[in-house]
Amino acid sequence: MKIGIIGTGNMGKIIIEALIDSKAIAPSQLHITNRSLYKAEAIKEKSPAIHVMGSNQEVIDASDLIFLCVKPHDVYDVIMDHRDRFSKDKCAVSITSPVSVDQLQSVLSSSCARFIPSITNRALSGVSLLTFGTACSNKWRQELTTIAEHISTPVVIEEDVTRVASDIVSCGPAFFSYVTQRFIDAAVEVTEIDKETATVLASEMLVGLGDLLQKKIYTLPTLQEKVCVKGGVTGIGISVMERELGDVFEKLFEATQKKFVDDIEGTKSQFGV
Repeated sequence: MKIGIIGTGNMGKIIIEALIDSKAIAPSQLHITNRSLYKAEAIKEKSPAIHVMGSNQEVIDASDLIFLCVKPHDVYDVIMDHRDRFSKDKCAVSITSPVSVDQLQSVLSSSCARFIPSITNRALSGVSLLTFGTACSNKWRQELTTIAEHISTPVVIEEDVTRVASDIVSCGPAFFSYVTQRFIDAAVEVTEIDKETATVLASEMLVGLGDLLQKKIYTLPTLQEKVCVKGGVTGIGISVMERELGDVFEKLFEATQKKFVDDIEGTKSQFGV
């Protein structure tokens, strides 16, 4: 199977590197391109067997499975410029939440799917989100799932939870990275610890927390219960968080949902569905 990547920005590059590192495919099976071609050439320097193509059309023609790793408002133009090249035996995959599989299906005769990655997939970890079009063949459902399993834990989701699932899986690492940095900064501000030491401690704590959850030693509630001894320091800290955090996360999801609605309106105006 030959895989095409149109767009080698942050997420496109992560998908390429994860596929190669996991040995899901050989570099020679990859055909990639980018609007600024030097970015694709830079990836090839690390994996010389990758094929850098001069245009989107060349990638589509050379590939069986095509990942559309471009911005939401660019997806329509990319596929409409070459819609006849997406033959029935191919599969087109959007990686962006505002472009639905129904929208892809409305203009393409190929199988259509959506694969929303996470930056954690670069470490061959975390979750990826899959949604398949009603006309997506069983062959491509299995092929895409198998590829996703090499770099992540794939979870099939319905359209109505796309944004919130993506917030948790794809945006979540950035959200919790920000929270952790604030945690570190506060420790440095209030106590005698230096930033470098606090960063090492917090980073390794998160790695250990992930291991506990991955090995199913504790759930989130039971872990908190184990650490939070009645009358102890952890309990005092939790009380402060309960009091001060308020509805910050509710507001976060409200804001991302609103942005999602705006983005969807943009793609609807393009696809007409």
